[in-house]
Amino acid sequence: MMKKQLIMEKAIELFAKQGFEATSVQQITEHCGISKGAFYLSFKSKDELIFALVDHFMIQFTSDIDYLVRNVASDQNLLYEFYYAIFNSFQKHSDFGKILIKEQSRSFDEEFIIKMRYYDRLMEKTILSMVERLYEEKEVRDTKYDLVFCIKGFMSMYSQLFLFYNVPLDLKLLSQSLVEKTNLLARNTTVPFITKDLIQMFDEPLGEEVTKEQILEIIQQELVEMEESIEQESLILLKQELLAPTLPRAIVKGLVENIRNHPQTKWISYLLRNYFMV
Repeated sequence: MMKKQLIMEKAIELFAKQGFEATSVQQITEHCGISKGAFYLSFKSKDELIFALVDHFMIQFTSDIDYLVRNVASDQNLLYEFYYAIFNSFQKHSDFGKILIKEQSRSFDEEFIIKMRYYDRLMEKTILSMVERLYEEKEVRDTKYDLVFCIKGFMSMYSQLFLFYNVPLDLKLLSQSLVEKTNLLARNTTVPFITKDLIQMFDEPLGEEVTKEQILEIIQQELVEMEESIEQESLILLKQELLAPTLPRAIVKGLVENIRNHPQTKWISYLLRNYFMV
């Protein structure tokens, strides 16, 4: 296991028990069995570690939901699978979520807030693509942006059940219930509030798309740190494909699939799925 990954995994265990403020770098290094010097080679400070952990969860969450929306074969099951995956993730990571809420008085810098907004916009894009796939154009032509906000509202409000109440929850029933609610809204809403024009008025753009050169730079950074593995071999081939495209689409899709679940390459797989459209 890479040292950076080890530190993050062990830190999560301590943060879940003690919170951010009560956990020191010394405790983290002792829990990892490493020196303070080794810690500071990976992270400049405890704050940088905390931001990296949030970044890690958001990358995993965003890329996993995007992959699901792209790859669920049946439209009939897509909305259910979407909600189930969302709340299964909330349930799985509820301890870390509770810490963030409990210690929200921490001063997160502007760069961090911008980054979180970036992930939020990526999720909006994924939800919009799902809405456009599931419903006929005549059903949601004027309401699809409003529906995206409603779905995000369901995600936000029902996530509180996992964060504030220590009770067992039936994820299947919750997902079925939200599928029914979403379908009712999609097929019966006649007075939308959120429109495309309104979004253009108050919402900032996502920013420029990540370029091929930027993806190549990210790949090169990860290759330096990766151990020899099928993920490393796949990443090398994908780097070559970016530089000089020769491979069939099916092969590229398979290579991207090879790196999808590796913690160091999950974000790269998301970027490459969008770049190659696979």
